[in-house]
Amino acid sequence: MTELYTLLLDAAPILFKATGWTLVFALSAMVGGLLLASIVATLRLLGPRWLQYLLDTYVSAFRGTPLLVQVFVIYYGLPSVGIQFEPLTAGVLALSLNAGAYLAESLRGAINGVPQGQWLAASSLGFGRAQSLRYIIAPQALRLALPSMGNTLISLIKDTSLVSVIAVTELMLATKELISTTFQPLPLYLAAAAIYWALSALLERLQRKLEQRLARAY
Repeated sequence: MTELYTLLLDAAPILFKATGWTLVFALSAMVGGLLLASIVATLRLLGPRWLQYLLDTYVSAFRGTPLLVQVFVIYYGLPSVGIQFEPLTAGVLALSLNAGAYLAESLRGAINGVPQGQWLAASSLGFGRAQSLRYIIAPQALRLALPSMGNTLISLIKDTSLVSVIAVTELMLATKELISTTFQPLPLYLAAAAIYWALSALLERLQRKLEQRLARAY
């Protein structure tokens, strides 16, 4: 038991530092994914038909292929056509594109969940379709999409473990490096799992509080 305590105590600074990078990757990808999803959802609703088909293909492709394959394509595949990214950039880009596809669907569903009467009411006030979306529909859709957005962020926390395959130092890669020097896989993997769980539980709690706050007006 003393050896286990010493092992975890020595590993803690490295694991916590890697946890910080995990949060940076997840939050950066969430911001990038939200920006991308907002643009995609808007253009799928208001854009020309050919652009809607193109964006539908993007959403389908990134939702229908494993994130690990997307990371490999961006980091190892694109250099063959002259496009090369640093590991950190490639990891965040892959996570953002993947999250953007899921969030775009969440936003689309949330927008469709706003009663049609809200569109008609906005139109009767002289709002155009774009103005109606921006000022009337989007604020209501955001509340409806919040649970899905929270789930996506929690998934991103866990999905950051996949970028370890391109030598990005996050929690999982740090854990593997510790195991390679200590030869203690079980306690270190369990420690990493506990950190992922704690982060997810914290985000779940924040999500519930935000949902309650937004629901007060209703």
